[in-house]
Amino acid sequence: MKILIIGSGGREHAIGKKISENKKVDKIYFAKGNGGTASLGENIDINPEDIEKLRDFALKEKIDLTIVGTEVPLTLGIVDIFNKSGLKIFGADKAGAKLEGSKSFAKAFMKKYGIPTASYEVFEDEKQAISYISSAKFPVVIKADGLAAGKGVIIAENFDVAKQAIKDIMVDKVFGEQGNKVVIEEFLQGKEVSLLCFTDSKIIVPMVSASDYKKAYDNDKGLNTGGMGCISPSPYYLDGSCDFIAKKTLEGIKKEGFDIRGIVYIGLIMTDDGAKVLEYNMRFGDPETEVLLIRLKTDLLDIIQSSLQQKLDEQEIKWYDKSAVTVIMAAQGYPGEPKKGSIIKINEYIDDTFVYHCGTKLENEKYVANGGRVLAISALGEDIKQARQLCYKQIENIDFPNSFYRKDIGELK
Repeated sequence: MKILIIGSGGREHAIGKKISENKKVDKIYFAKGNGGTASLGENIDINPEDIEKLRDFALKEKIDLTIVGTEVPLTLGIVDIFNKSGLKIFGADKAGAKLEGSKSFAKAFMKKYGIPTASYEVFEDEKQAISYISSAKFPVVIKADGLAAGKGVIIAENFDVAKQAIKDIMVDKVFGEQGNKVVIEEFLQGKEVSLLCFTDSKIIVPMVSASDYKKAYDNDKGLNTGGMGCISPSPYYLDGSCDFIAKKTLEGIKKEGFDIRGIVYIGLIMTDDGAKVLEYNMRFGDPETEVLLIRLKTDLLDIIQSSLQQKLDEQEIKWYDKSAVTVIMAAQGYPGEPKKGSIIKINEYIDDTFVYHCGTKLENEKYVANGGRVLAISALGEDIKQARQLCYKQIENIDFPNSFYRKDIGELK
């Protein structure tokens, strides 16, 4: 089989590694991939958002299966376009991808189908938004409506911070057209849990749980990032306790007529009033993928094919009864302007650890930092404590100048 994986991060490296374990796979292409994916297959110089070029490539190379890792192609309708060309593709159709592409759309979906979430208001006018927060109870959460690479959420502790956030998003357009609308939500207190699910639009199957660390620095200090680490299972989640949310989500998917043969990522917060949904993503998360797939016992390609055939109910999905920890090594300056160009050397690989490349490139057979989040170090252990020890031990064997990472990933409090 020939496989095309769309995306360039640690998520795509992890998907590629898992897919490569299937003996039916002859060749894997990555668009655009990174320094790490180059060791698994061939990186192709096609932008993940250039859907027509990707379709033409898939047709020319007779690609048997395309897996969409990153979110933008889904919101642009890559699944619909590939399906029309007779190409097999794993992911949400354009209508379903709007659950990630528009936060206001997702909130309306939750409200319509009785899915617990924070109370909210949506604004297209800056002055109306500011007027609303003038009488709001703080803190409030302000979100750019569209995709913002995990950075479009601001927790405002007071009126001045909230007003500036609205101005940044709606007037100064720090997130471009994605900030034409803002969603202002009540602030929910609790621990966050990532519940990723496989679906074929007929059934939905939750994976094992995970919790990621969004803040840049130890003790949850600094700006929000795309994720600085992750653990699985989540100590804040009781298995099966949110199956009702997954089922209500599936009910909505069916009634809206979405065709989602892919992933539904449910971002949860465990409050005193029970679990509530923070967001939907319609693809594998990052760094959740790097921490979850090393626990997956069942062949990933088999699960994907069952989903595409809408036979997920016939597919047994098993997980290793172990724990996993992922720590992100980022370039200095992230989540602002990261310092690129550092040469990375991995001196030794420790058993039960995995070094996924998130933002690297190959130059003269050397790995070079080429992004904000650069490496994802994952480890498998009997429990979280052992997994984090292995993870940080592996980091000691990596020479990466001008980098930083959190020291408290998996340090349960």
